[in-house]
Amino acid sequence: MMWDWETWSSALYSLIMMSCFSSCQKLIPEVFDYVARPFRRLINYFNQTMEIRFHEYPDGVRFRRNKAYADIEAYLSSKCTAQATLLKAELIKKSRSIVYTVDAGEQITDSLNGVKVRWESWSIAPKTKCISKYPAPANKYYSITFPMKHKNYVLDQYLKHVVQQGKAIRSKNRQRRLFTNIPSENWWDYTSNLWSHVVFDHPATFETVAIDPKTKEEIMAELQRFTAGKDYYAKIGKAWKRGYLLYGPPGTGKSSLIAAIANFMGYDVYDIELTAVNDNTELRALLTDISSKSVVVIEDIDCSLDLTGQRSKQAKKDEDDDLVEEKKDKEKDDEDNKSKVTLSGLLNFIDGLWSSSGGERIIIFTTNHKEKLDPALIRRGRMDRHIELSYCKFEAFKILTKNYLDIDSHDLFDRIGQLLDEVNMTPADVVEHLMPKTPDGDAQTSLESLIQALEIAKEAQKLAAVKEEEKKQGTKEAERKKELKKRSPAPKKTSIKSG
Repeated sequence: MMWDWETWSSALYSLIMMSCFSSCQKLIPEVFDYVARPFRRLINYFNQTMEIRFHEYPDGVRFRRNKAYADIEAYLSSKCTAQATLLKAELIKKSRSIVYTVDAGEQITDSLNGVKVRWESWSIAPKTKCISKYPAPANKYYSITFPMKHKNYVLDQYLKHVVQQGKAIRSKNRQRRLFTNIPSENWWDYTSNLWSHVVFDHPATFETVAIDPKTKEEIMAELQRFTAGKDYYAKIGKAWKRGYLLYGPPGTGKSSLIAAIANFMGYDVYDIELTAVNDNTELRALLTDISSKSVVVIEDIDCSLDLTGQRSKQAKKDEDDDLVEEKKDKEKDDEDNKSKVTLSGLLNFIDGLWSSSGGERIIIFTTNHKEKLDPALIRRGRMDRHIELSYCKFEAFKILTKNYLDIDSHDLFDRIGQLLDEVNMTPADVVEHLMPKTPDGDAQTSLESLIQALEIAKEAQKLAAVKEEEKKQGTKEAERKKELKKRSPAPKKTSIKSG
């Protein structure tokens, strides 16, 4: 079989570049690119080929990963097993399947409608002589090479085909993740990762969370409208986001509801630890690195920073001067260790100009004390819906018994319903009694344990109410005696004269 000049030059090009890659990158990575470029230009001059590079992080900015790079990576994963000799493998879908991708230095040929192209995977070591605890990451990119005569077809049709197919493959193989922000002292340069992550595999769903059924249906309907509302949000001129404030006592299921929302939407979760963010600039950097289709969570926001009514705080006039000075000294000592994220910075993070840097996001705050938060932080438009998660009532109890005991009714349900109306018990405490304590534990035993706990709690609440009433009566009596003392005339002084 006779080879044409294009085939010979392509083979020669591959031989030279692969030889350069295997030797220069391992032995002298700092001159690798300089060795490769002259040969590339020389061969391309005679071969009349065109090359396009898709860098993982364009211009080295790691705050925004190139979506085209991710789509190409997914597309080539469907082609690589038949051609490449060096692959990368990753477990996905709860470790039930393996996805293969092209490792650095490998090449794959592809064709569409008779047009042949060559893909190559590159990983260039950073050109630095500095010794660092945190070495700079490699510059990764995919390059596509094709004859110049097919330029229009490749740009207009083939690459669109690759991107579309890659998106479909990514959606099929998508492994959702739970992210948390890395402390900013570890952001050693602008190419650092700002987030660490684990696989998000929380089992909570709307079927399992114990909240009011009507509220549950309303939330699900809102989320469905939200995910289909891209054009609507663009029409009204608002960023494509929605905010929820979850408030209530500890143990009422706020975290479980967040997981249920993420599972219902199929979104990643970004759990932000505000105390690890130094200032508003770092908060904006985190925001720009959050992907679309995500749930952004700040739990216990009243405890994260001093954001509780900052605009209305005033120094007490009657505060002792010594205590004031002592407080100032302590604040000065701790100043270097405290986050300088302000209420204004957090408001801009939620719905300021920077909030439009990504779309299809759900922002959720949780708190145990809603009344402590600044009204500007939780107003409608920022936290669009406020959801109170309170103590366990009978409807929520029935959901829990279905989940934990697999029963829909029982003779003891009426008694438990009466007690739940009289006693404040969180769903977390109810669950503790519903869970079988022994391998052969049955529903009867669990429900009796719950009734006993509710009756004890009822007596404790009665005793606490009596003590509170006695305390109030004692306070009133003390105030009455104090008032009477003020009103009674002072005794007259008498003098004794000597005879």
